[in-house]
Amino acid sequence: MEAIARAAHEGQTDKAGRPYAEHLRAVAEGVRARGGDADQIAAAWLHDAVEDDALPPHWLRDAPLSRRTKDIVRAVTKRPGEPPEAYAGRILATPGALLVKEADLAHNADPARLAALDAPTRTRLTGKYTRMRTLLGLPAPARPGRRD
Repeated sequence: MEAIARAAHEGQTDKAGRPYAEHLRAVAEGVRARGGDADQIAAAWLHDAVEDDALPPHWLRDAPLSRRTKDIVRAVTKRPGEPPEAYAGRILATPGALLVKEADLAHNADPARLAALDAPTRTRLTGKYTRMRTLLGLPAPARPGRRD
């Protein structure tokens, strides 16, 4: 899935101007580090492909992927105008999807990654990620240098 995801997002950058494939790799590695299985790792590589129009929805339908991988990708794909509560509910209702979204949120909220953004964007995104973690029942990420 890595090669397909990299090709689909070729030329795309994140909000800080970094190659988008770096985010995909970080999410896939985050899933692996959290004990994710092959279906979840494949979904991590593809988690933004349909949402970002890198791949059309029919590609996912016809792709030679497990049903579970497809279900996870569909679950973590935000829909236009969808309330965050509905999005979180779909993730929670789909086996395996929470781990993928947790890894995605962890990378999105990485302080080093956020530091590359302007202050208003950083503040907006931090609030958005915190709210989604709350809706998903995930604990706040550990802060560097903090001992609990």
